[in-house]
Amino acid sequence: MHEVKTPLTNVLIVGVGGQGTLLASRVLAQAAVAGGFDVKVSEIHGMAQRGGSVVTEVRFGSKVYSPLIQIGQADYILAFEKLEALRWLPYLKSGGGLIVNDQSIDPLPVLTGTAKYPADISQKIQAVVEKSIIVDAARIASELGNVKATNIVLLGILAGFLDLPLTVWDKALEKAVPTKVLALNRDAFQQGLALVKK
Repeated sequence: MHEVKTPLTNVLIVGVGGQGTLLASRVLAQAAVAGGFDVKVSEIHGMAQRGGSVVTEVRFGSKVYSPLIQIGQADYILAFEKLEALRWLPYLKSGGGLIVNDQSIDPLPVLTGTAKYPADISQKIQAVVEKSIIVDAARIASELGNVKATNIVLLGILAGFLDLPLTVWDKALEKAVPTKVLALNRDAFQQGLALVKK
């Protein structure tokens, strides 16, 4: 009997320190493991505590040999901030999906006045990426009662595109999120999912 090979799924999660990108990558990795896949994760922190870039690569499939995603190989980019979405766009494969939190956080060069935050990022993204969703996930999370659940709203949107059963996502949330905020995070996930699964 031949082992069925599933193609690799490459997800790049990008954001700014303090946005919950690492928790999101943990939930995604645990959901993929619970779904029976081999999973590799790589994290890059750039002054994560001070609003620097935080990038996580999550790859899953029958067998994953390297955690690294090359330029033009990401099936999906989950961007917690608009400038980070633009910065990592070269990693998205042709026909890949881009999910962006409609939020602007000024990087250090903008704060110090040596650079300007680029205008029209959303339009630039939509002009080059056919499968792009730009959503105010922070507003959705705030309306649920906690802006920190923004990351889980975005994961819910991503779940709408991935071939992972909802039960594995719920197990992953149970493992990764404290019990006192589990119900809120479940709601956040469902809200994100509902934006895709209409």
